[in-house]
Amino acid sequence: MSLHRFLPAVAASALLLAACAPVDEEADPAERAGSAAEESASADACATESLALKNPGRLTVGTDSPAFEPWFSDNDPSNGKGFESAVAYAVADELGFTEDQVDWVKVPFNNSYAPGEKSFDFDINQISITPARAEVVDFSDGYYEAAQALIALEGSPAADATSVDDLADLKLGAQTGTTSLTVIRGVIQPDQQEAVFDDTNAAKQALNNGQIDGFLADLPTAFFITAVEIPKATIVGQFQPSAGDKEEFGMLFEKGSELVPCVNEALASLKESGTLADIEQQWLSDVVDVPVLQ
Repeated sequence: MSLHRFLPAVAASALLLAACAPVDEEADPAERAGSAAEESASADACATESLALKNPGRLTVGTDSPAFEPWFSDNDPSNGKGFESAVAYAVADELGFTEDQVDWVKVPFNNSYAPGEKSFDFDINQISITPARAEVVDFSDGYYEAAQALIALEGSPAADATSVDDLADLKLGAQTGTTSLTVIRGVIQPDQQEAVFDDTNAAKQALNNGQIDGFLADLPTAFFITAVEIPKATIVGQFQPSAGDKEEFGMLFEKGSELVPCVNEALASLKESGTLADIEQQWLSDVVDVPVLQ
């Protein structure tokens, strides 16, 4: 074949191969632009100056008073001591706030999850995430998985209990509106009407006065009560949620709050870095050697 006839044939073959060659599967330019715009919008929405806050430039955090150990220390949420105080300030830092840009407001426990406008950006107060509450308020992702514990005086009938059946004849109590009260009613189901208290201080007083045989509180609080506040009391056992029904504490927001996804991003960062685990290790007691009552 002559050279001038060979070259067009080669060119034609090259064109054919090029036409059949695989094409890189790249995203549509419009899709790439849209995705980048969404990411940018998300980042802009969580920029400190763009956050939807009750008071511009200030992060307002709610909790009850008194604020109990080990969640808070010395009844002072603003000192950064105690698990929930430390978590709140860690989240604030992730959102771009310094400690002096965080304001605390008093919010009675039962008022926190009531419908309506809130005086805070978020509330942190051992509030369990439940479907019923989530109908009227919003929650962050969980920051702590909780168990309930029964506290009784050493040497009492309640202190000798080793199963839920052993608690049937006892007078038990818990703070109103708490998961502790739900456990009494739904898991223990004692024969006697349960005692309902406005706060844990009232429950402790009733136990000391012999008005109840025992009361329930979350496990870390039970450790503190029995170690410091009522040394003659003991933790009888704990109640773990069933599989697929875990109980988590979440930060609580006014329904429809635009701050929720930004706080969730902050929590995700704290979990990934190990900071949240470090805070838990520092402030909350381990559950070692506390039997599960079944």
